[in-house]
Amino acid sequence: MAEAESVIGTPDSGTPDSAGADETAVPEERPKGRRRIVALLVVAVLAYLVDLGSKMLVVEKLEGHAPIKVIGDLLRFEAIRNPGAAFGMGEAFTIIFTGIATVVIVVIIRLARKLYSLPWAIALGLLLGGALGNLTDRIFRSPGVFEGAVVDFIAPAHFAVFNLADSAIVCGGILIVILSFRGLDPDGTVHKD
Repeated sequence: MAEAESVIGTPDSGTPDSAGADETAVPEERPKGRRRIVALLVVAVLAYLVDLGSKMLVVEKLEGHAPIKVIGDLLRFEAIRNPGAAFGMGEAFTIIFTGIATVVIVVIIRLARKLYSLPWAIALGLLLGGALGNLTDRIFRSPGVFEGAVVDFIAPAHFAVFNLADSAIVCGGILIVILSFRGLDPDGTVHKD
């Protein structure tokens, strides 16, 4: 029985090396994981609040007014309500985009349990904050619940009008592609193919 306990590594086994290794490994992993979840949440909340604040300001100060030229004809701020997806496509599928955003949020929350990488925490935080920002518009803006139009206002020349939530989603997506190409997984492991 004592042999089985020493092989399994139970605390009663009497072998300090195996018991000490198990005890030191667990406390190191848990705080590291918690710190990454906190980073994800901080980035998500910041992205969400900046997006929400910018949309509130645009609705109050810019909607119904002439566009503001920021950099000549290259960049202007213009309030637009977008019922569709990116680039104004899919206006008839607003409720589907609401569902997709909800699924993305749930997947990120589930993935956060295995999160031990700070770059992944930042990337997922940007995605989460951006998805929550646009989902808030879809739920609370007119014409109705789950059919609301997203407030877009950043209008570069010869490009679609977008908002800060869209920017956070795109930046998070680009960061995820870079991390994937570098072989860094959300759990902090690095693999080389």
